[in-house]
Amino acid sequence: MTGTVVDGGGAPGAAAVTLREMRWWDLDDVLALEHDLFPEDAWSRAMFWSELADARHPDATRTYVVAADGGGRIVGYAGLAAVAGTGDVQTIAAARDHWGTGLGARLLTALLSAATAAECHEVLLEVRVDNARAQRLYQRFGFEPIGFRKGYYQPGNVDALVMRLADPAAAPLPIPGDRPDAEGN
Repeated sequence: MTGTVVDGGGAPGAAAVTLREMRWWDLDDVLALEHDLFPEDAWSRAMFWSELADARHPDATRTYVVAADGGGRIVGYAGLAAVAGTGDVQTIAAARDHWGTGLGARLLTALLSAATAAECHEVLLEVRVDNARAQRLYQRFGFEPIGFRKGYYQPGNVDALVMRLADPAAAPLPIPGDRPDAEGN
């Protein structure tokens, strides 16, 4: 993943970003973005540390990436857990000024590549039932709804829609220049 350059797909305001492995020194920037995007249910530093602790050893089950713009600013991040043939999207986020550039789709593509490398036969995720735009992004990649988790998101007791992608290796990948989903991911 290190050094992979991903363009903005020609969307207005889209600057080239580089996807690379998330490291501990990225956490301040990642947490600032996390708190901006998810102020009521942001992950803690300890949660990110716990995930990163299982990302860099021979039996690692986690893959975390960040997207940095040309100035080195972290503008997105995403994480995947891969255990016993099943991948689980843990988190995915793009900075507000990068909505509409296709960055979310590119982050999801990186996670699906990691799931394929980990020989996952399926990938699962949860998404807020009131986040139709994110659901459209996931559907564009072939994810299908399979159930609900009542009161999953706190505060607010918002339900989660559980979605599944049966074969990450066969997922339709975005075409460069393709119109990003309405959420800007």
